[in-house]
Amino acid sequence: MNAAAFDEEVAPARNRVVELDGARIRRAIRSRKRYRYVQPRVQREGLGWLVISPNCSRNVDPDGGEIPVAWLLPANLGCWLLHKRDHEQGCWVLKSAGVTLMQALQELCEDPLREFWP
Repeated sequence: MNAAAFDEEVAPARNRVVELDGARIRRAIRSRKRYRYVQPRVQREGLGWLVISPNCSRNVDPDGGEIPVAWLLPANLGCWLLHKRDHEQGCWVLKSAGVTLMQALQELCEDPLREFWP
């Protein structure tokens, strides 16, 4: 088998895994502790996933519009990087590295210090 044929066979399987990750993230954020009455969106962002939520507290957006709250990025060997949004600086801040997707989602959903869901 040549390299091109191998890539054609592997790509659909990789896409299914990526979409499965997205489904896992969507399912997990339904059980979050903060702002359970809003409907966050999960969308692809680069190689990872962006969680976007209405800003009901209006701490970031006075109009209550949507704001990015987390960016989950796959790393090596099944580990993930979890970023929180620094809305004042307009940048992403690494919150956790080398964690499983489930560990990252637990941190995101519990959010005791309101770092993700301001």
